[in-house]
Amino acid sequence: MRKDDKAILRALEDHHIDSSKYGLGLTKFREIRESLGLFRTRKQEHSLDTIKPAMIRLRAQYPKAGARDMVGLLFHEEKMGVSRALVVKYFALYEPELVRERRKNRLRRKHFWAAGVNDIWAVDQHNKWKYKFGLALHSCTDPFVGVMHWMKIWWTNSNPRLILSYHLDRVEEIGGKQCSDPGTENYGLANGHTLLRHLHDPSLEGTLQHRWMVKKKNVMPEIGWSQLRHRFTPGFEDILDVGVNNGWYNPDILLEALVFRYVFIPWLQQELDAYHDRINNTAKRADRNKILPHGVPNDIYEHPSDYGVLDFKIKVRQNAIDTVRNLYAPKDHEVFQLVPPDFAAIVSQMYVEIGQPPVTRQSCWDIYLQLLNCFHTLDNIYNIPTDVDAKWGYALTLACDDYAKEIELLPNLRPLRNGDSVISPGGFCYMGGVNNGDGLDAQQCAHLDEMLNNNEPQIENDDDPQIFACFSDEEFTGPDEVDEW
Repeated sequence: MRKDDKAILRALEDHHIDSSKYGLGLTKFREIRESLGLFRTRKQEHSLDTIKPAMIRLRAQYPKAGARDMVGLLFHEEKMGVSRALVVKYFALYEPELVRERRKNRLRRKHFWAAGVNDIWAVDQHNKWKYKFGLALHSCTDPFVGVMHWMKIWWTNSNPRLILSYHLDRVEEIGGKQCSDPGTENYGLANGHTLLRHLHDPSLEGTLQHRWMVKKKNVMPEIGWSQLRHRFTPGFEDILDVGVNNGWYNPDILLEALVFRYVFIPWLQQELDAYHDRINNTAKRADRNKILPHGVPNDIYEHPSDYGVLDFKIKVRQNAIDTVRNLYAPKDHEVFQLVPPDFAAIVSQMYVEIGQPPVTRQSCWDIYLQLLNCFHTLDNIYNIPTDVDAKWGYALTLACDDYAKEIELLPNLRPLRNGDSVISPGGFCYMGGVNNGDGLDAQQCAHLDEMLNNNEPQIENDDDPQIFACFSDEEFTGPDEVDEW
């Protein structure tokens, strides 16, 4: 994550250095940093000429990224510290038409309540690539901080066992409460999290520890998908379109679908992991309308007390996680197979035979076509198309939406107390699970006020003890303000 020298030194002193034994001043820290070849933006002295090759590479992959995103991409992917002013100058010189297009956007603001870190995990699926390419995405975000817990791509996002596995993998590190759209793919998630909470706190038995978000209330994931469509999707969609437009790939043809999954899903997951890492390690643009602390999402999430916010993390016992996983998301279930095991053995051997070339944006379709040609050669020699359908056809059946209804929601459970009836004077709903849905109690409010007084500027006219978060679909800071690149 990007921080200035003072912030880095403060983090070292607060969390890593025993100040009773050791000391480190700012001047000495800068000397150490520069001795390691780590220079700040000004000392790197980049110009339009020095950034142009990197910009060309990145613009091919992220053609719609704005100046702020490009500064982050240059830092994270090219290890270059470049000022926003220089990127603005580059766009004005080489991409003036995109500058004009960007300036047409306007802010759309949404409101969302959350009591603190790990109060709510908001999950959602994304189907823009599902029917055209056979690729399904799923994400989870902590709306209070803006931390993205996961961003997954697979050949389905409708199977409840798969969705629950994403949650359990993350819960092994940290705990929280989720809300999601009311689809059957989330029944496993609702059941699994509810059971975890019941095992941890028997007093919660009889309650469903999950919120169903209807009528566009699942705000944060929708914002995340909007940003993904703008920042990440265009360049990669152009790559995927090459195979479809040339007739190389049809997701409804079994052999092509399996080879495509084998080649593209692991590569795209790596790219999404890099995107996910950039989002979590880049500070949101300052917003005068937002009460929440400003900073790098990962930093706020890992050290909430430093920012004067409450953390509702619940450490769950490993045996409880194992119980839920074995019940609802056993690791040997077919949904966790990238491709059928016997197909994987064959295609992996073929991949070795063609030299195991790394999958990149330039090589992905060449590798796919080479592997597909290997199977066509086998077809001609052994005449096995019928056997292929009989042995591996279930892989396409699993990806169908109607296959999702294999887990029923736990019956006879009460929703969290009060539900949507917890309305603030401003008309906002509290969707979290603190105190079983009642929100912050007097002691928690007092603790929060104490931290706010110690760590944050005073907030005028703060009549409501709840904290609410403001989010926008865009990164702009006001209804009439545009990003000038």
